[in-house]
Parts: sequence; C-alpha cells; structure tokens
Amino acid sequence: MRIALVMGTSSGGTGRHVHDLVSGLVTAGHDVVVLSPGGELDQFDYAGVGAATVELNVADRPHPARDARAVATLRDVCGGADIVHAHGARVGALAVLALAGLDVPLVVTIHNASPGGGLLGRIHRVLETVVARGADLVLGVSADVVERQRELRVKRAELAVIAAPPPRAVSRDRYAVRRDLGIDARTLLLVTVARLAPQKDLDLLIDALAEMLVRHDIDVVAAVAGDGPDRERLQTRIDTLQVPVRLLGHRGDVPDLIAAADAVVSTARWEGQPVGLQEALHSGAAIVATDAGGTAAVVGDAAILVPVGDVPSMARALADVLLHGAVRDDLRSRAIGRGAELPTSADALEAALTAYRSVV
Repeated sequence: MRIALVMGTSSGGTGRHVHDLVSGLVTAGHDVVVLSPGGELDQFDYAGVGAATVELNVADRPHPARDARAVATLRDVCGGADIVHAHGARVGALAVLALAGLDVPLVVTIHNASPGGGLLGRIHRVLETVVARGADLVLGVSADVVERQRELRVKRAELAVIAAPPPRAVSRDRYAVRRDLGIDARTLLLVTVARLAPQKDLDLLIDALAEMLVRHDIDVVAAVAGDGPDRERLQTRIDTLQVPVRLLGHRGDVPDLIAAADAVVSTARWEGQPVGLQEALHSGAAIVATDAGGTAAVVGDAAILVPVGDVPSMARALADVLLHGAVRDDLRSRAIGRGAELPTSADALEAALTAYRSVV
C-alpha cells in the first residue's frame, strides 16, 4: 500500500509511536511517506527507517495562511495515497479538508482529550467535530476519547493500540540513587515522571503528601522527574507547605529512579496510555495513580487507583503503600505480570494494518 502518515508537533509519545509504525510498515514492504514539521522530521528520523518525508508547516495554534498552505501540501502529497493516517485532532482536521472530494480513505488517531474550557478547549472541540464528520475511522488512545467521537456521530471509532516502550536498562541500584539524591538509604522514595504542567496536577501530589504527613510520621521524599511551565509556581508551593518534594528537572536516568522507588505515583487529570506508568510496570514498581483517562486500561489491577483531584484519597493510598511492605510487594508482583501483557510494536503494527484494510 501507499501510506501517508501525518503528524503535527509532538512532545515525544506521538512521534515515537509514528516512528514505530513507519519502521514496521517499511519493513513489511509498504511505500510510506511522512508529513510533519521539520523539527519532528529531524528528531524522529523517519527517513532513517526508509520513509519518504515532506515538511508540513503546522504549529500548535491555528494560523489561516499557514494552515491553508498545509492543506495544499497535504492534498498534493496525499492525493495519490491508498490510505492517509493522521495523528492528532489538529492535523486530522487539516487532512479532512485536504482530502475533500478525493477518494482517499482517512484514519485519524486522537492522542489527547480536550484541554477543557477556554479558547483551547473550544478550538479542540471544533477540530474534533471536523474529524468526526470527515474521517472514515477514528482511533482514540483511551475509552473516553472513543466515546467522545461516538457522541459526535463519527462513522467508526475504536480504541487505538499503542506499543508500550520496551524495558530500559537500569545502571544504578537503589542505594546509589538515594546517595545521588542526598537522602538516607532508609528514606522511602516516591517517584513521579511528569511534565510540570496543569494536566499532570502535581498540586495533588504536594497536597496529598502534606496531608499524609500530618497523620503519619514517615521518612519520605517525593522526587519528580520532568520540567515545564509550572516549575516556579510548584516550587513556591512546596516551599510554603514545607513538604519533602524535589523537582529534579529533566532526567536521563528515569529507569534508575523508577527501579529505586518504593512507589511510583501519577496524579494526572487525564492520560491516554501513560508511558511513565508503562515503564513502571516493566520495572515491577508499586504504583499509585489517579483513575484518569486510559490509566486504568493500562495498569489493570496492578495499581491503587484514586479519583482525579481527590487529596484525601491520594493521601490514604500513599500512606497504605509506604507503611505496609506487604501492599508494596503485592503491587510489585502484579506490575510484573501486567507489564508482560502490554502491547508491543508488532501488536500496534498489526492493529494499524487491520484498521487500514477495513477502510481501503
């Protein structure tokens, strides 16, 4: 098949997924072209795995003149394809406009839920509506995204299969990690891997830890690997409440941190198929997470799930894991089993090909 894959700007997860698909499709003998902004073409090196590439000048926000040029590029390149697969509501909507009147099937994978209210929320809802009305098949990374598309009366909506990242090697033991963090070997360690942004709701981690420490005398440090626009505000809140939370910034040793953790924590308001928790499952970590988006579908029974934004429930869950070794051991055992069940790149490729054949 002649397959065109379209992607907008990506913070990482979408780009890696598309890279996996491109590699598998090319290996299977398909003719693949990737249309994406220049930065993403360089970052993910689609040409290096055998795909043709075309720079697509799109950004996060609408821009009438630039978007019109992007639509023209998409129509010119994708008009001769057997299938077009767009990743993201924004480029999905542009692909709908570009393919209008052409007999080219369109599959769109939506990787994020609506950001909520405000201008960005309204824009996302418009994009979702355009995709629902124009795509032949919409794949959602979580059940709530799929349900949203069905509410918009899409032709077909199904759950996307996204490969979990393969396990990464650990280079240091838990004692070396603690030593590098400057904490005692007996100090309990919570690890969160998250961008410092509203979606990840790290205020919940700070508030829950503060509430837990009012009730329990626990020697604990929470380490957050990641950076983002909320860093200064979060640090001020940490200092004001005097809670043992460390904002580590971007880290290249995430596997070491996860392996050394007594528990891995996610406080997100929404997740699709969270990479950090998939890595935690592979590592056999005890997990506490909010029941956000597709989190439950990823972790199965291998985590303690609490309601989104619920400080008392998160505080109780953290105390339960930190105070009771038997709880941690049970969660770790479940994580190892669940990690072995996560989808692979081969699973994601087969699911994509099945989707393509269903609309061609």
